[in-house]
Amino acid sequence: MFAELAILGAQPAILQPSGSAPAQPPAAPPHPDQPAPPPAPLAVQPPKVGIQHFEAGLDAAIRGDSPIQAQADDDDRMTVAVGIEGRGPYRFLIDTGSQTTVVSSALAGTLGLTQGPPVRVISMGGVSSVATARLYSLDIGEKSYPGLTVPLLERHHIGADGIVGTDSLQDQRVVLDFTKNTIAIGDAQSLGGSSGYEIVVRAHKKAGRLIMTNALIDGIRADVVIDTGASSTIGNLALQHAIRDKFAGNTTLLSVTGHELPAGLGFARKLQIDDVNMSNVLIAFADAPAFRELKLQKRPAIFLGMRELRAFKRIAIDFTTRRILFDMPKGS
Repeated sequence: MFAELAILGAQPAILQPSGSAPAQPPAAPPHPDQPAPPPAPLAVQPPKVGIQHFEAGLDAAIRGDSPIQAQADDDDRMTVAVGIEGRGPYRFLIDTGSQTTVVSSALAGTLGLTQGPPVRVISMGGVSSVATARLYSLDIGEKSYPGLTVPLLERHHIGADGIVGTDSLQDQRVVLDFTKNTIAIGDAQSLGGSSGYEIVVRAHKKAGRLIMTNALIDGIRADVVIDTGASSTIGNLALQHAIRDKFAGNTTLLSVTGHELPAGLGFARKLQIDDVNMSNVLIAFADAPAFRELKLQKRPAIFLGMRELRAFKRIAIDFTTRRILFDMPKGS
């Protein structure tokens, strides 16, 4: 009997329109002590969206509730330093779209982690049975998570040494500061409370993820999941059918488990979440198991990826109070 886990958003998405050159196969995973090769760049860039891009600094020492230096990969996702059983640091994605913390199989082999039972993993691209490993401790800053059983996935699919999922973030606030190029993880009070955030949106929690249910996409009511592990924004077929006149071509997505998923590209002229407004949002529409896992397949919904999130100065994702806080850019 398999346990069933959801690893939804942490995928190096390949957005490749039909007719373009085929994507190159992924390289063999490197040794965990060697720097990983950067994922292939996206072939399609969304125009007219105010997205900031920055060059990240070097790995930083693991700290407590103070900001942790972030590192951006070529898919604009953010990683932080994580310790495993007193060793490290290793680079892990912070993924608010993933229910489960993950370790790369290469790193598990290097550390000699104890094997656990196989589990069933639901990714953006499909469902897989994967091996697991047992962790005595996983350390993020001064906080330690003991006794975890984590799925093992290939490093060249993850694009990092592992993924910090929402199972390790439930009593935490995650602050993405795109101006300072930092991630801070801690309690809300130590991270400044609501100070400096112009807009606060309440969310519902489902399977560990926070879902904003009051969004409008070109006037269509929709659900939105903030997905810091995904470079691109992914929409379900219900939304695609509702805005089908915005079709812009076909594409393929590569999930964190290595599945390829066909998708259609389209643009939303306006995305509104309470008083938060975004324009010309590029969306890859797909019949992804991720939506079914959260029971979002019938109502229009998106996983909002990092390229859109970078339009803001800061975003705080507070799992304790179920709120998303937005620090708006100047002139907005």
